[in-house]
Amino acid sequence: MNPSRLFDILEYAINNHPLENALNTKYDGEWQNISTHKYAEKVNLVSSALINIGVLPGDKIAMISSTNRSEWSIIDMGLSQIGAINVPLYPTITSKDYKYILNHSECKYCFVSDFEVFNKINLIKDQVKSLENIYSFDDIKNCDSWNILIDLGFNNLDNKLIEERKNNINSYDLATIIYTSGTTGVPKGVMLSHNNIVSNVISASSKFPFKEIGIKTALSFLPVCHVFERVQLYGYLYHGIAVYFAESLETIGENLKEVKPQIMTAVPRLLEKLYDKLYAKGEEFSGLKQKLYYWAVNIALKYEPYGKNGVFYSIKHSIAKKLILSKWKEALGGNLHLIVSGSAPLQARLARSFTAAGMTIAEGYGLTETSPAISINDLRNNNYKIGTVGKIIDNVEVKIAEDGEILCKGPNIMMGYYKEKNKTDNVMTGEYFHTGDIGIIDSDGFLKITDRKKEMFKTSGGKYIAPAVIEGQMKQSLFIEQIMVVGESERMAAAVIQPNFEYINNWAKENNIDTSKNDLLKNNELLNAIQRDIDIHNENFGKWEKIKKFELTSEPWLIENGLLTPTMKLKRKEIKSKYIDLIKKIYT
Repeated sequence: MNPSRLFDILEYAINNHPLENALNTKYDGEWQNISTHKYAEKVNLVSSALINIGVLPGDKIAMISSTNRSEWSIIDMGLSQIGAINVPLYPTITSKDYKYILNHSECKYCFVSDFEVFNKINLIKDQVKSLENIYSFDDIKNCDSWNILIDLGFNNLDNKLIEERKNNINSYDLATIIYTSGTTGVPKGVMLSHNNIVSNVISASSKFPFKEIGIKTALSFLPVCHVFERVQLYGYLYHGIAVYFAESLETIGENLKEVKPQIMTAVPRLLEKLYDKLYAKGEEFSGLKQKLYYWAVNIALKYEPYGKNGVFYSIKHSIAKKLILSKWKEALGGNLHLIVSGSAPLQARLARSFTAAGMTIAEGYGLTETSPAISINDLRNNNYKIGTVGKIIDNVEVKIAEDGEILCKGPNIMMGYYKEKNKTDNVMTGEYFHTGDIGIIDSDGFLKITDRKKEMFKTSGGKYIAPAVIEGQMKQSLFIEQIMVVGESERMAAAVIQPNFEYINNWAKENNIDTSKNDLLKNNELLNAIQRDIDIHNENFGKWEKIKKFELTSEPWLIENGLLTPTMKLKRKEIKSKYIDLIKKIYT
């Protein structure tokens, strides 16, 4: 029998494929594993403790962790089986946002991972009337440890009471409130039921060839507070795949070599960085070796699945893979077969090159409001097409509105925005959710995203500009780290660019150019080099879409300085405001 509630997934795993290393976290330099049975035991201890401290069905509990770790999954399941509501939050948001979300959701307790997060919450604790206590995973002075709850649960364990709570939970009951990172305005609390998430776990994970390619181990590093990674974790549990939690974003390379996973999730920005490093590896060679390296890269960039490029290409690809591309895979642990990409549009070059190297990128599409998956590329049975986000998953319906907007219907559609009925009504037409994305379904049934509806704008000449498409093309330049297309109500399209400082510094040294940042960004040789790359990519667009002018920024765009969302999307309003003088300079 398939699960219908979140905690059913754990029971399903125990009955069908228990593991000795279901959850794995590194403490003090050593990996520590938790078996599926131990996982379930600790979940019951957490549930028991929470009941003892007065947590009732419907109570909201905040979860904030700087890294993914076993404790998060244990508490998440412990909350789910007593009817409490998990409110996961990003560790990178501001104290102002914490204050707003904790008050808006009326959180009763808060779990934090470490001192840094604790300090942020502690500063605003007195301004959140509903908040009774904070518990920490790490041992922190002046903060109760989550181990207190483990002990409390052990001393007061009442499995009968836990079972009563579980039996009273309906699959359509609220399971979690996930606050969207929000490129504009205050965050909205997306309400997802057990059924929303579990139905998506089952439908989405059927698109991955877990058994066919022998996937047994996963590396998890994307924030588990985001529904994308969270649903993946449930999927791993459901399919009996051991999860290793990366120590941090900085240690991913090291952790890949240690764990040697067969699968991981990633966002396009990370894949772009990996690709740039792998591409730059060719500069370490010279002569024939360098020519051979870039020949292999160019072969990878022309990759099409199912032998569509013909026999001659297949022979060249086989040689390139054996001599060069296999080394890419070795650099990422050697066993990586599948990379699941989501959260933002993926450049076709990344899908081609990684897949050509034996690491298939399964790009999918979805939103927090859709739990999240709507469509996924699946290399089996001709269900994979580069440049698309795959075919619609089972039990989900998609239709394209007259204005091109993607509308979605299915068991994965959210219950609504918490305390925001008007906003909920604005995105629903009957049972169909308005995604806010523009797209098409091609003749083969593949979904293709063309832009965000609210990000499209008109020039003064009345021509529509779809910035995300242009930005995706331009970011193929090694000189460009981030780019935002501007030009609303102006005579032409232009761009504000955050340069790739690491690459530019190396480029400048090779070309004997002064590398002091401010002077470098004004260097004519650099500006001309960037312009040449822009001109190349401009050829893919209509006359009105071409980037005519650009300005460079002297600082990186980060989550920490408020220019990117926690999922690495551009905060367009904030970027425009910060660089308004540069934009004015473009148009004067």
